[in-house]
Amino acid sequence: MTIDFSNPRLPEVTPTGGVKAAPQPEREEDARLYYMSLGSGSSGNAAYLGTARGGIIIDAGIKHDKIETALRSAGIPMSRVKGLLLTHDHSDHVRYAYTLLRNNKHIRLFCTNRVLNGLLRRHNISKRIKEYHYPIFKEIPFRIGDFEITAFEVPHDGSDNMGFSVSYGTRRFVAATDLGEVAGRALFYISQANYLMIEANYDAVMLRHGPYPEYLKARIATDHGHMDNADTAALLKAIHTPALQYVFLCHLSHDNNTPEKALTAVRSALEEKGLKVGDCTMSFDDRAADLHLMALPRHDATRLFVFRK
Repeated sequence: MTIDFSNPRLPEVTPTGGVKAAPQPEREEDARLYYMSLGSGSSGNAAYLGTARGGIIIDAGIKHDKIETALRSAGIPMSRVKGLLLTHDHSDHVRYAYTLLRNNKHIRLFCTNRVLNGLLRRHNISKRIKEYHYPIFKEIPFRIGDFEITAFEVPHDGSDNMGFSVSYGTRRFVAATDLGEVAGRALFYISQANYLMIEANYDAVMLRHGPYPEYLKARIATDHGHMDNADTAALLKAIHTPALQYVFLCHLSHDNNTPEKALTAVRSALEEKGLKVGDCTMSFDDRAADLHLMALPRHDATRLFVFRK
């Protein structure tokens, strides 16, 4: 069963007991998928994913006015945002969730009960955030507007941690940030992505010789910590098929990584497989690439990406 949150009051159920399918694009120009990173890293995370009719924000670790300004500059009014999804309860992903919801009262919050309880326990956030909450469950798909969304388990050290697989027609956008390894169900969903936002948090040498205390280095390097560049590169080399078109490297550490190191590691692994890797510049040469690769900026929004069929 798929829960339909397109109607904010009740799931819409067909007479046979199945859930009504999400509306499909009627015209070719309606089939575009839009993506924009609004910031990625320990200072704050948020991303937008939408269609011509509406969209969602994944995580709210960035001030609501910055999110609103970035979307508005891309021609996306906040009235088009239908839901806020939270991956887990760490501050850099939830810090501004309540202010974003309070400032845009039509948006609903989608996360598990454990994430909500962890958010309230860990942070100084108003309990009134519960008024916006719709509980979701891992591996049980739900719909928001045009999207069918499935949360899946990822290993990390928050109260509850998940990635999201977002389906629109035959295409899938997968977000997997803050995870120590990719295995099990996470590997299943990540392997199905056409567009993938995946963590490449640290360079192992920089972490080993960096300024962090030993306990923090150990926490980062565990299977419930973060992904290093080499692991992300090996993963992408292993799972790549022609269906994977864009890879966005997210949550790069300010102290233990650089965009150049992350991109070099991943690009080298993919080129070893014989792939031509683009850089998302949309130059003539870039358009001929087999796959497009970008390291998301920590503090700034990206351009609005438009994915066509």
